Order: sequence, then structure tokens, then C-alpha cells
Amino acid sequence: TSLSTTTTTTTRRGWVTVPLGSSTAGSEPTRRKKKTLQDRTQQETIALVQDILQATLEAGPRAGPTRTLQAYLAITDTVRDFLPSPSSSSSPEPFSAPVAIRKLFERLGATYIKLGQFVASSPTLFPKEYVKEFQKCLDATEPLPWSTIKRVIERELGPIGQTFASVDQTPLASASIAQVHAARLRTGEDVVIKVQKPTIDASLKADLGFIYVASRVLEFLQPDWERTSLSAIAGDIRSSMLEELDFEKEAQNMIEFRRFLVENGLTKQATAPRVYNEYTTKKVLVMERLIGVSMLDEKAISEITNNPEETIITALNVWTTSVQRMPWFHADVHAGNLLCLEDGRVGFLDFGIVGRVSEKTFSAVNELSNALAIGDYEGMAVALCNMGATDEQVDIPKFGRDIEKVMKNLSLVQTDVTVAAMPDGSIAGSLSVDEDEITSVLLEVVAVTEDNGLKLPREFGLLVKQSLYFDRYLKILAPELDVMGDTRVAVGSLGGEADTTMMAGPDENDVIIDV
Repeated sequence: TSLSTTTTTTTRRGWVTVPLGSSTAGSEPTRRKKKTLQDRTQQETIALVQDILQATLEAGPRAGPTRTLQAYLAITDTVRDFLPSPSSSSSPEPFSAPVAIRKLFERLGATYIKLGQFVASSPTLFPKEYVKEFQKCLDATEPLPWSTIKRVIERELGPIGQTFASVDQTPLASASIAQVHAARLRTGEDVVIKVQKPTIDASLKADLGFIYVASRVLEFLQPDWERTSLSAIAGDIRSSMLEELDFEKEAQNMIEFRRFLVENGLTKQATAPRVYNEYTTKKVLVMERLIGVSMLDEKAISEITNNPEETIITALNVWTTSVQRMPWFHADVHAGNLLCLEDGRVGFLDFGIVGRVSEKTFSAVNELSNALAIGDYEGMAVALCNMGATDEQVDIPKFGRDIEKVMKNLSLVQTDVTVAAMPDGSIAGSLSVDEDEITSVLLEVVAVTEDNGLKLPREFGLLVKQSLYFDRYLKILAPELDVMGDTRVAVGSLGGEADTTMMAGPDENDVIIDV
């Protein structure tokens, strides 16, 4: 989000940024007149009223009072957590604003859990103490009874027996927005049914409408706050979350990703679930069931392939190529959404969250990647300056030195080794990387850019977050790999065309089972 309109001059030895409307060096800058409420026009007032009416209509007449009562109960319970209890001799929990808000969000339900996850994935927008705390905001809820889920399926698709030979009534997973069940079609295919929880759309629209209207009113009353883009951020949150309610959009994302794999000759290396369009609506998504293991499970992957390193290289190359060649990228490649399948291919799951990179950001990412490949920290500083918004002078050599420190800290992130004795007397071990360390490195990148006068776009934060997930997998499956120097890895040449012939695939002797 641009903080101001500027003209810029970039050199390797320094960076000069001059806001438009300012005088050049040697003269006093022209100060912009601070905007006040009295400067608001009639058109701006009408636009605000229209936004309020639109949000009210979308929420419906019942949602507002219901959510008000739920909010009161959630706030009461949260305050109680930090007050002394007459029935307990133990001291109350020390008050912390991030902890209190995280607990409140979890009690408020789906919208605020999603909002908490947005905060956790947006270190370029929110303070680091909130980003870290909201990592704990897990999107897992108590499952709804099968009878409730069955009603939704039958309302959308007709009688269960008309489409499915069987459905497992115990869910595979239950999150804030949807519940997932394994099933088998009458034609024999094993599938997964993703079912939207009833009434979730009304509460989401009410909550998101309130958040958006509140931000618009605040900006209207305090016009100078417009430079923070508060309502724009709220609007982005609102549109992205409401998109998650439309399962047909997620289905289309999967179809496009599968088409990308076909067009780039990658179907032997990777896949995504096939969508059954005839059984998919805005509230029910039926897709192929992929069976595999997490990229964090080196032992299980070793039982599928004799070269786990090639598996993670393949996953990284496929994702990087999709960033280059698709209009969007998978923006949630955590361990549950990236699998090594039973046939050795990489499986990409859950396309509900995708990121879109602007031409400006993508060009700067290319510059950043090229500079990273040769260890040019000042070049990386220049690339980040070309990507971010700034209204002050940036010292490129200092910025480069700060980036070098962050990169050295990244190289120090170590895997945790866990060794345990099994009942049969054998010894089992596992490797993992602390999720908090990934977040900490990302926050360091954000802190360094902000300390040097830059504000990076959220899309860059999403890209870096996915890159750090892959760094985590590489440390477990390919600890000796030189990512920037190994010719099998496409990430080192992000700005150019990816060489899909170097994609790691199953061994020649492996049997490929096309699922």
C-alpha cells in the first residue's frame, strides 16, 4: 500500500527519495496541509452512508443483534481471565493486550479466527507482538453433528444416496467455516466432501461489514488516517474472507492449477485434487481424495521414495514455476497442504487462500532473487526499495548490511532432533523446525525494511512466508542442499523461465499410479 506518491533515484551507493510537491535539495520542503473533517465533500459523505447501508443489508436483520449478544459474552469471559477469582487462590493471568485480543477473537468464532490468521500471515501490516501471538489462533473447532452436515449436503445436491455410495460420518477435519468428510461416489471414486457450516455466511457478513464500516467511519472522522489505508486493509480482509465462502471459486483455483500442471508437463511430478463440478456448489465442494504424508515426515517419505531430497526440490520447483506463470500463487503451503503422495508425486491441497502479485512487486522480486543468488546484499536492498513505499531517504549501504545480518540469522535456524525409545526396543528419531522461528525470521525482514523507512506490500509477506515454509522442509529433507547453487533448483532464477526438464521426478524404475 503506497504511503505517498514519490519520484525516486536509485544508485548502488545511495537512495534518494523526493516526495512530489517537495522542493529539491537545498530548499525547504513544501508541507502538505493536514486534512480535517471540515474538508469532507458531500460526495464523500454520501459514499460513507451508502457503504453503511450496503453492509447492513448484506448482514440481514437478525445477524446484528445475535452477534452483539455473542460479543458481550465473549468480552465478559475474556475480561474474567485477567481478574482475580474469589474461588481460586492462584493469581490471575498477567494482562497482555495481544493475548487478550487473541482469546477474544477465538471466542467470537469464525470471522475473528480468520481475522487472527490474517494478522498472523501479515507481518508487513501488523505489530510483531500481535503477529507472534496470533500464530496460536488455530482454525479448529468442535465438529457439527452429522445430521446437520447431511442437511446441508442434501439441500445442495439432493438425497445422499443419489450421489454417494457411502459417506464417513466422522469428519476428517472441522474448521471455522467448513467440515470435511471422506466419501465414495456411486461410480466408485474415493472423494472428500467439504461442507460449509450453516449460518456461517450470515455471521461472517455481519462481522466483516461491521469491521469495514468502523474503519470507514474512523477515516471519515480523522481524514489524516487515510494515509494508513485502514479501510483499504479492512476491505481486502472482507473481500478475501467472503471469497472463502464461495467454494466454486476454490474449485476453479484447483482446476486452473491442474491445467497449469498439464500445460507445463508437470503431471508426473505433481497434482492437485480433481474437482467434481457436477457435485460442487457454493456451499459444497466434492473433490478427489489424495493420500500422502507430510513434508515434515522424513521417515515416511523415505518409505515412498529412496530420494526425499528430490521430492522437496520438485515441490519447490513446481510452486516457484506457478508463481512465475500463473496469475496467482498458492499462499498456504503449510505441512498439511503439501504432501508426498503414495505414488511419489507432490500433492498440493486447499486452494482457498491464494495470493496475487502485482507487476511492480514481481519485477522487484526478480531483482531480489538475482541479487540473492550472488550474495549481493546492496542489490537486495535496492530491489526491496523498488518494491516498497517510502517517503524518506534510504541509506542503501546500511540497508544492505542489515539484510546481510538477517540472512545470516536465517542460516542459523536449526532443525530439532527428537529421539525416542520404542516399545520393541528400537530407537526412533524425527526432525522438525519450530514454527515460531519461521515467523521470527519473517518479522526480522519486516523490521529491517521498516527501520530503513520502507513499507512492503502484503503480497510480498505472503511470498516470503511460503518461501520460509519451503526452507523449513529443505532443512529436514535436504539439509546439505545449496539452494542457490544447485542447478536442479529453479528458485535461483526466479526472474527467468523455469526449466521444467530439471524438475525432480520419481525414479525411472518407480511405478506411477495415476490417481
